[in-house]
Amino acid sequence: MTVKERAFLEAERALGASGPRILLFHVLPNIIGPIVVLASMNIPVVITLEAGLSFLGVGIRPPLASWGGLLHDGYTYLDQSPWLAIFSGLALVFATLGFTLLGEALRDVIDPKLRQSR
Repeated sequence: MTVKERAFLEAERALGASGPRILLFHVLPNIIGPIVVLASMNIPVVITLEAGLSFLGVGIRPPLASWGGLLHDGYTYLDQSPWLAIFSGLALVFATLGFTLLGEALRDVIDPKLRQSR
């Protein structure tokens, strides 16, 4: 919404550029960075929510693989083999940590405010 009100878009409209051209060549390049960063920062949240719901039994149903299903299977056999719960938990932690670090790195690369402070 803030990109829509910028002066360079008003100048393009005054020069007679069409709506699709303005969207494709001016608006999209200015919003693609924040959208990618936002999506990569939300992936760990979605993974964690899915794991929690599947662990409780209200997420993905058992024939399909899921993070929460793996944790629930490890919890079920915790007395016999604790490694199932440990390794599935570590895999979940590494996946969410990896996507979080990816989002932070993308934010550092794409965000122009951080680029000016360097």
